[in-house]
Formats: sequence, C-alpha cells, structure tokens
Amino acid sequence: MNQAVSIESYKLSKRFGGFSALEDVSIKVRPGTVHALLGENGAGKSTFVKCLVGYYKSDGGAVLLDEREVKIDSPTDARSHGIGMVYQHFTVVPGMTVAENLLLSLGEIPNVIHWGKVRDKLSAFMNTAPFKLDLDATPLDLSAGEKQKLEILKQILLNPRLLILDEPTSVLTPDEADEVLFALRQRAHQQECSIIMITHKFREVMSYCDDVSVLRRGRLVISKAVASTNSDELASAMIGQTENQSVESHSTQKLKMTQTSHQALKVVNLTAFGDRGELALNDISFEVGKGEILGFAGVSGNGQKELLEALTGQRKILSGKVLVDEQAFHATRSQNQNLLVRGLPEEPLINACVRGMSVFENLALREFDENEFSQYGLINWTKLRKRAQNAITEYSIKTSGIESSIGDLSGGNVQRVVLAREFSKPANVLLVCNATFGLDFAATQEIRNRLITARNQGTAILLISEDLDEILELSDRIAVVSSGKIVYTVASNLANRKTLGSFMAGEREVMEAIN
Repeated sequence: MNQAVSIESYKLSKRFGGFSALEDVSIKVRPGTVHALLGENGAGKSTFVKCLVGYYKSDGGAVLLDEREVKIDSPTDARSHGIGMVYQHFTVVPGMTVAENLLLSLGEIPNVIHWGKVRDKLSAFMNTAPFKLDLDATPLDLSAGEKQKLEILKQILLNPRLLILDEPTSVLTPDEADEVLFALRQRAHQQECSIIMITHKFREVMSYCDDVSVLRRGRLVISKAVASTNSDELASAMIGQTENQSVESHSTQKLKMTQTSHQALKVVNLTAFGDRGELALNDISFEVGKGEILGFAGVSGNGQKELLEALTGQRKILSGKVLVDEQAFHATRSQNQNLLVRGLPEEPLINACVRGMSVFENLALREFDENEFSQYGLINWTKLRKRAQNAITEYSIKTSGIESSIGDLSGGNVQRVVLAREFSKPANVLLVCNATFGLDFAATQEIRNRLITARNQGTAILLISEDLDEILELSDRIAVVSSGKIVYTVASNLANRKTLGSFMAGEREVMEAIN
C-alpha cells in the first residue's frame, strides 16, 4: 500500500498574459494530513492545484514530493507520482455501470476484458472502500451524492499518495458530507494518503482539516494549523482585512422583524412534470408571509428547479394554483411589474440576462417601458444610463463601463447586475434559487445581507438553496423537499441539522417513527 506523501510548492508562479494568477506561492502539505485551501473566486486555488497535477505548466518555482523536486508536465505525470484529483464537476460516464466507470478510471484497458476476474477485484475493493456502491448501478440510477462518492472511489482505486479534492461536498447532504470527510480524514491519518481540499465551508475546515492555507489575489496570505486559527481570522484573510479590523460587515445581519399574518405568496396543490415526463412536483402547498424567509432545503434533483420554473412561468403547471396577494398569479410581465415579484435565479447569465446585450441594457430590462423611463413610446435612454451608472456604483459592479457585454463579467458581478435590477424597487415577493452558488465570500455575504434587509423591510422571500448552512443562516422557517413533496417543516430556531439531513436523504419513515 502507498504511503502518504508530503508535497511542497516553492515560490510557485503562473501568469496568463499580463495577469498573475499565482505569485511566489509556497505551501507545504504534511504527510498524512488534510490540508484545506481557501480563497475567494479568482484567488488562485484552482490554478494552484492544476499546477500541482500538471494541467498547467508553472512559470516559476518548484514542486517537491517528500522534499525532492519533481517535474510534473501533465496529469499523466501526476498519476505516475501518485497524485490524483477529484474535480468539482462529474466526469463519470452516465451510460456505464459503476464497475465499468471504475475500470475506465484505471486508464489502461486490455483489448479483452475478463469480467469475472475484474468483478472479483472490484468487489474486493468495494469491501474495503470507505463507502459502498452497487457495481451494477449506472450513474443514472445514482443520487448526486452517490455520483460524488463514485468520483472519489475512482481515485481511491488508484491508491494515490496525494488526493486533491475540489469542493467535494457541494452536492452532498449534511450526513453524506460528514460521512465522506470523516472517511477521508481517517484514511489520511492512517498514512494511506495526504489530502488537499478546496472548500468554502468554514465548518468543514474547522471540523475535518489539520492545516489551512488562504490565497488572495494569487498570493499566500495564511498557512497554519487549524487548531491555531478561527473562522473570523480566515474570513479576514480571504477578503483582505487586517486582524484588527472587524468582519462584522461581512457577516449576515439577521435582525428579526415583526411578521404580519398576510401571506404574500401562497402555493396550493401544485403539480408539474419534469423534463423526462416524471412527476417532479407532487401536490405541493406552502405559504410565505410578508417579512419572512421560507428556506427550501433538499438534495439537488428533488423538484427545486421545477418549482422555481413553475413559479416564474417557465414550466407548465398541471394542476394547482399560485396566489400573490390573494390574486391568481401567472408570472406575466405585467403581473411581475404590478405585484412587484422579483427573482434571483441560479446561473443568472443563462436564466436572468441576455448574454449578447450590454450591462446597461440588462439593467434596463425590468423598467425600460415604465412611465418613469418611457413617454409616448419613446424611451429616455439618458435617464436609464444614469440609473445604470448609479447601480454600478451602489452595487460595486466591476466592469469597464455600462456598455460592456455582460458576458465578459465574472459570475459574482453578473449576479450583482441582476441584484441591482431586481432591487431597483422594493419587492413584494422575491424568488431566490442558489443565488450564491460558486460566488466568493464577499459576494456571497453581500447578497445574503441584502436578502435579510429586504426581509426586514417586509419582502416575502422563497429561498431555494442546496447549501444547508445558507438555509439555516437566513431562514425563518425551513421546508425540506424530497421527491417533489414537502416532507418536513420547522422553525429555523428549532431546526436540527441531523434531522434535516435525514429528511433530505429521504429517510421519512425513520423520522416519522422518531416524531
């Protein structure tokens, strides 16, 4: 069995044209430890690990394995040195079985496969693996969490001395995340491998990692033992504050407003099909009051996407009804304007913007034909441009100008454009779906704080998120959705992470027995 390896970067640098993605980064990962890598989007995390595995060729510096310099020019070189990487996006082949995907990961496949011997070897491997999967199942049969486990098993099968993980828990339930991270940490502490884990969740760093390094703008800011730091110090390092400055402005301010009994959004017995003709929403009902955030928790693929599309008019409703301020709501443009229904969808560049238009034009989409900006069919472009410039300043949108293409902006800045547009007037109902997914720490906290501010001003907010920490942090009530049904509802101050995770995983019978 391979022994865990130490890996060290010495003044590692990487440039893309005139942009310095990494500058003199020196990090040492001790053998048999879990080393967390933190940083905002664009901080250099992915560039750093891609240099380690040979996906990128560094422009300066060196990589040392067990204190000896090595040259890694390709992922094949990395594999020969015992370095494996689990990427953030799935690489499994959907139509192949788990056994076939595992075999494919070995790289060299003989012309004739003796499946009896192969299955015996894979069965023996699965018996010793940290988590179990059915060898005959295909990824189409697997949940998102099981697919992520398969990605990790593909690398473990290769007996890596160093395993690099990019956001390994982003699609896992809380229980699955704890199971995976506990198993991997145990594997590292048994000296079977060393681990580098890119994550944005401080809870995972503090609970499962031995050491942590923080990158900011391509430079190393902190590298130390987890036991000698805390979440506030790490957050300050990520966003560029000194130790003497407060991170209060970047922590979510959840002042509680006195709620009214008025239900701004009411969904009654809503049913809708999914993309493959399956029943994606099954007789779902809920209400959201003014000044309330209702958080929808659930593993990806349990009806959240279809729910948002049904509410925003992008998916046909088979039966049931949607009411906004007790009026039948069909998500027409005029209703959205008159009833002040706004939205922050996931993948905003695809779902909330016109890629071929400028930042200014996308900011104007909501209001260009309203009386304030249009008279007698003539649009007041000067006034709209002034509004756009003010929005860019207020929301700190980083762009070369209002005429720049929105497709040239980073994900965080695209979301800021959508945020500025949707919050141009106080919203009555706000529909939010994974609005902070993939965003850096500062952008995430800004959006969360604006949601809390809107809630405190009386907006009814439906918050759909696959990040349970976000749901717990922001919501007044939490509803768990599984297989297109609401299976559990609880006030956030009474919520238990383990209980929520059990319902998210579909363990309804167990929880009903407990209750």
